[in-house]
Amino acid sequence: EPRVQGRFARIATAETFLPPLPARPAARVSALPHRAALRSRLRERRRALHAAARIAGAEALADRLLSLPGLPASGHVAGYWAMDGEIGLHAWQLRLPPGLVYCLPVLGADAQLRFAPWRPGDPLATNRYGIPEPDVAPGSLLEGDAMAFVAMPLVGFDRDGHRLGMGGGWYDRSFAFRRSRAAPPLLVGVGFDEQETDSLALADWDVVPDAICTPTRTLH
Repeated sequence: EPRVQGRFARIATAETFLPPLPARPAARVSALPHRAALRSRLRERRRALHAAARIAGAEALADRLLSLPGLPASGHVAGYWAMDGEIGLHAWQLRLPPGLVYCLPVLGADAQLRFAPWRPGDPLATNRYGIPEPDVAPGSLLEGDAMAFVAMPLVGFDRDGHRLGMGGGWYDRSFAFRRSRAAPPLLVGVGFDEQETDSLALADWDVVPDAICTPTRTLH
């Protein structure tokens, strides 16, 4: 049975059956030196999960995300292209209600994320880090504040709802406005249960998710 802990909810999905891709870029060096070693350990733990656990995790995460009270009935929702052992969102995407439009992030030259609707079969382009993203005209991209819901990948999380990313700061920069205002978008970090770690110290720039979800827990 799902458990509820702490202030935040954790949801998780399984990876799609796609070729492995390089790790997400770390575009800046964390001001907290211990984070690099912690990221390395947690990424190894994540990659070590067996395929069956990934598939089951993705399905369980989809159930959990779809049952979130804060999931909007309409609008744009953002996922990501799973890589480096990240929990996949394929099952969630395929089961979204008709009023929701699934989007993928696109890296901007200004180090901000923008988003574009994407369905399986739509054209993709590989960005400078080798990550597939929608192949669309820049003028059609959506800003972060146009999203109603964002599923954020994570390397680790703690039971207080803090998220540890790859260190590049893409989500923290793109959703910095959420530090001073309420949702939307609702920000939900997603990962496997195995990615939980001890209490994480917050950096000044960290954007704390509204929830964190794993296959077995929704913490909010």
